Amino acid sequence: MMWYDGGWGWGSWIFMAIFMVLFWALVIAGIVALVRYLTGSHHGHQVGPPLSSGEPGWGGRRAEDLLSERFARGEIDEDEYKRRLALLREHQ
Repeated sequence: MMWYDGGWGWGSWIFMAIFMVLFWALVIAGIVALVRYLTGSHHGHQVGPPLSSGEPGWGGRRAEDLLSERFARGEIDEDEYKRRLALLREHQ
């Protein structure tokens, strides 16, 4: 004879299915969050204050820093760097 000891009854499969779906959803969300954190991809996230011509943090100094970073990474050559730098300084 089988010993049952008053378990969850017939509805236990519903709870088990719900908990299994929640468990795997949390595991997948955790993996996605970890990958996004490690790769540094922050789509739609803006670093720093909003872009505005009146704010001092986003004036010519920040634009020159960004241009310098692009030049350092090799995204633009020296001629383009100098041309754009001259344009930025001309409009300040």
